[in-house]
Amino acid sequence: MHYFFLFSFFSLVVVETQTLWANPSPTKKVTKAKKTRSTGQEDSSKTEEKKTESEADDVTVAPGATAIKLLAKQAILIDARTGRVLLEKHADERMTPSSMSKMMTSYLIEEKIKKGELSLDMSFPVSEKAWRMGGSKMFVPLGGMVRLDDLLRGIIIQSGNDACIVAAEGIAGSEEQFVTEMNAAAKAMNLTNTQFMNTSGWPQEGHYSTARDLAALGLRIINDHPESYKIYGEKEFTFGTDSKGRPIKQGNRNPLLYSDMGCDGIKTGHTDDGGHGIVASFKDMGQRYIMVINGLKTMQARANDAKMILAWAKQNFINKQLYKAGDIVEKAAPVWLGVKETVPLVVTDDVSVLLPRTEQSKVDIKIHFDSPLQAPLKKGDIVGKVTILAPSTQHEVALAAGEDVEKVNFLTRFFRSITYLLWGKA
Repeated sequence: MHYFFLFSFFSLVVVETQTLWANPSPTKKVTKAKKTRSTGQEDSSKTEEKKTESEADDVTVAPGATAIKLLAKQAILIDARTGRVLLEKHADERMTPSSMSKMMTSYLIEEKIKKGELSLDMSFPVSEKAWRMGGSKMFVPLGGMVRLDDLLRGIIIQSGNDACIVAAEGIAGSEEQFVTEMNAAAKAMNLTNTQFMNTSGWPQEGHYSTARDLAALGLRIINDHPESYKIYGEKEFTFGTDSKGRPIKQGNRNPLLYSDMGCDGIKTGHTDDGGHGIVASFKDMGQRYIMVINGLKTMQARANDAKMILAWAKQNFINKQLYKAGDIVEKAAPVWLGVKETVPLVVTDDVSVLLPRTEQSKVDIKIHFDSPLQAPLKKGDIVGKVTILAPSTQHEVALAAGEDVEKVNFLTRFFRSITYLLWGKA
């Protein structure tokens, strides 16, 4: 009788331990609230949930920010890291993008170079159509051959309409075919209010975009082609010679590059119909912004609005860095059946958040992972996430194992499982 009881108990233990090796006691979802990181005093006032709107000029700003008046007909300012809109004015209104259209031309060239379909050393012939093209010019020679490296700079820095046509014809066979590719790329990027009719932004019926779409395109250029993006910040480019044989040097048409605003690109535009506009990217204290303004009557008015927006951003927002990639945010996360009982958890990326200055003392950090974690674990395995919460924004970053944790051997697993069955802990 005693032997039968012991045999039955042993059988039960084997079954239970097999289950426990695969699954410990019901997994608990661990959410830990970290102490608010703050340098200021807690503000007890209730955060306004609705966007503030300036009735004078229809500018909508993010919660917690002050009103601003702009002369631009269309405008938008976004946080480049998250895509969050900080300011907008008629951002979805169809407008004439003028030479800002060239951003899609240069994007496609950069993308084909990235994929290995093109090389900067390639040269393309200059057709009569390209040579005769009016407006801003790179001054390509009729019948000559021009390197793609030069054409790309001619498009970006000199805003050469002729350079756009030479590149388009050389790459796609015709400008019309290249425009088809531009519109396909716009659709793939979900630029739903954009349609191109030519490669340069030359005035043409049916050629339009919006401030929101142009901001999204500018962000794609920066993120998808960081090496090529350096060209957008070059202040001058020399190509060709004039009638007296002197080199033709042209400055970058982006006036913000010559100021102390922190601007490093990307493209200006002007036509009689569209007015003066610009897509600009600038950095302030580690924070990158993308700004689009259009419909200004003069170059000076464009510069004034741009400076006003940057000053407004500095006045209203602050970039708070909470962690650097690899920082430990949980020192000892429990591990089930591992040679180590705990493992540190680290963030995989830098964690920064752009906040209204009125909210910088209201940041809550929460850690989420399933506890206990199951061995084996490899350093870098994603096991959870960190959520940063503020009244007007939310940001998440992956949480990873900071060390390798091997699984214990068979006998250790067996005895830990029995211990868990008898006493409720391994």
